[in-house]
Amino acid sequence: MAGLGKEYKAGEVIFRQGDTGNCMFVIQNGEVEAIAESDGREFRLRRMGPNDFFGEMALFEEETRTATIRTTKPTRILSIDKKNFLGGIHEDPSLAFRIVQTMSHRIRDLTDRLARYEQQQ
Repeated sequence: MAGLGKEYKAGEVIFRQGDTGNCMFVIQNGEVEAIAESDGREFRLRRMGPNDFFGEMALFEEETRTATIRTTKPTRILSIDKKNFLGGIHEDPSLAFRIVQTMSHRIRDLTDRLARYEQQQ
């Protein structure tokens, strides 16, 4: 698969919270962390590894990125624009279900974390 995807060094930022986006990303190898930034502080939301994806919300809405994504080790990442994403769903409709399932899991996780945070206050 040489030539597919882009290589990133450890510590490189893929995109920043607040950036505009028009594609999602799939990790081919390596690892990234999703970070929320608020009042000059960073909060790690999750780590992701091979076959995980991120940035998918940019395919569904024209809003800014909700987190910063940074590599934690050398990583190869494939970007997928809306046209290729829709083509992939046409080829394999279960892809849409897997995307929604992952998004649902992330929302549930963040809701649980927010509830725990509120209880500590």
